[in-house]
Amino acid sequence: MLRSMTGFGKATRELENKTVNVEVKCLNSKQADIFLKLPALYREGENEVRNEVSRSLQRGKIEVAVWIESTGIERNVTLNEGIILDYLDQVKSLGQKLDLPGNDVLLPLVMRLPDVVKVEKQDFKEEEWKQIFETIRQCVTQVEQFRIQEGNSIESDFRLRISNILEGISKVRSIEKNRIERIREKMNQALADITERVKLDQNRFEQELIYYIEKLDINEEMVRLKNHCDYFIETLETEESPGRKLGFISQEIGREINTIGSKANDSDIQRIVVGMKDELEKIKEQSMNVL
Repeated sequence: MLRSMTGFGKATRELENKTVNVEVKCLNSKQADIFLKLPALYREGENEVRNEVSRSLQRGKIEVAVWIESTGIERNVTLNEGIILDYLDQVKSLGQKLDLPGNDVLLPLVMRLPDVVKVEKQDFKEEEWKQIFETIRQCVTQVEQFRIQEGNSIESDFRLRISNILEGISKVRSIEKNRIERIREKMNQALADITERVKLDQNRFEQELIYYIEKLDINEEMVRLKNHCDYFIETLETEESPGRKLGFISQEIGREINTIGSKANDSDIQRIVVGMKDELEKIKEQSMNVL
């Protein structure tokens, strides 16, 4: 099954006094590049998230973001009354010594001093984390489904492009039947024009003609090109994660197309070769986004 490396998933879960939001985004990459944004309270579960994402999504530039929205009163900040009262006493005493008025503005001043607010450390709650982790897994599942849908679209496009290249091979073959004969006739005509002025060794000429025509023969390249195209479709149908392999096969297809173009010495074949190159470039672009 062909899968894209691009995907997106979003999930939420309601917990006591809070809503957990999870987003997972995935783009193409040569390896698994995982970026996590977890609230400080849940950093303890980071390795678990990384292992799950790596196992499920395998490869890609993957961003996992988890954030919490409070839906009720959850107090983890308290006022340190002892320190506040001590500050007030000291400030009032100093004000009396300096004969300063304005004791009614002392409290706002004191509230800005260090250690007035006490932040209570929250503990990692195992049961709560299990629910959050399950939400992350749901989000990853959405990404997988997204990848499959896009992979189906890419597979259809691959098959179309390969079909067009195979059609190009058939067109080249139809032209190739008469191409060599045209070249032979052209050379014989050129030979006839100079025979009266130059004495030629007919046997040597035939040897050179055969050698030249063999160098122009593209039948072997067309056979290999067809085999590469068939192997591309076979890999598409049988491999679990064929992205890299399809890229390598595309390179081999490109080599054969280029060789056909360079050896053809025919304008009609050159036009067909340009069309096949265009189809191959579209395949290469898509194969970079295949898992």
